[in-house]
Amino acid sequence: MLENPRSPRVRAVAKLTKRSARQETGLFLLEGPQAAREALAYRPDTLVELFATPSALEKHADVRDAAKDAGLEVVYTTEAVLDAMADTVTPQGIVAVARQSPTSVREVFAASPRLVAICEEVRDPGNLGTIIRAADAAGADAVVLTGRTVDPYNPKVVRATTGSLFHVPVALGVDLATAVEKARAAGVRVVAADVGGGDFLDSRALLAEPTAWLFGNEARGLDDDALALADLSLRLPIYGAAESLNLATAASVCLYETAFAQRATR
Repeated sequence: MLENPRSPRVRAVAKLTKRSARQETGLFLLEGPQAAREALAYRPDTLVELFATPSALEKHADVRDAAKDAGLEVVYTTEAVLDAMADTVTPQGIVAVARQSPTSVREVFAASPRLVAICEEVRDPGNLGTIIRAADAAGADAVVLTGRTVDPYNPKVVRATTGSLFHVPVALGVDLATAVEKARAAGVRVVAADVGGGDFLDSRALLAEPTAWLFGNEARGLDDDALALADLSLRLPIYGAAESLNLATAASVCLYETAFAQRATR
């Protein structure tokens, strides 16, 4: 059992809360039974280590059994060790280390996708995680991260995806112009979500065709150069007195509206 919160092994795991350590090692941190459960179910090949307190594994026997089936040894730890490893205050007794497994933008559009979310300079980890989760729920084929978008392996992003990071391909490290070029070559229309865009309802029928939604920064939205790359821009109507919609909420509506339109024509 690991008992020393200051041991080199514990410190190495704890360092993964920092982007520099994630870039250097190609690893990232998973916290809690749900994240471990989804990784074991969908991408057990990416898991490197699984740490847990005895009481947590007794409570979450399915995680223990899935780890055994995957041939992954569980390292038992004290609560103090788990607390030292985790980014959260309450990791619920389970922490895992996994290999980063991004896809490429070329692979995304070579697969003839019908629905993709492109994020340009989305900076808030909670927003990005929620967009990935919404894309997964709406049946999107992939999420593409461009510009200075936050690291998808940031612990806060990983938590906000609630496991969807293991369900939907995520491409990163590409500039927006290249992503748009690949989308067009694959016959995918790029639609920018923008408060200055056209009326959403007037163009709703277009969403039945292959669509890549382009979402921008939480505070500034998309700049003029980014908007110019899109095939069209649309705004969601505000029927009440709200000043605006949160980015992740707006993205969820856009993705689901597209999913509804595409499924209605099947």
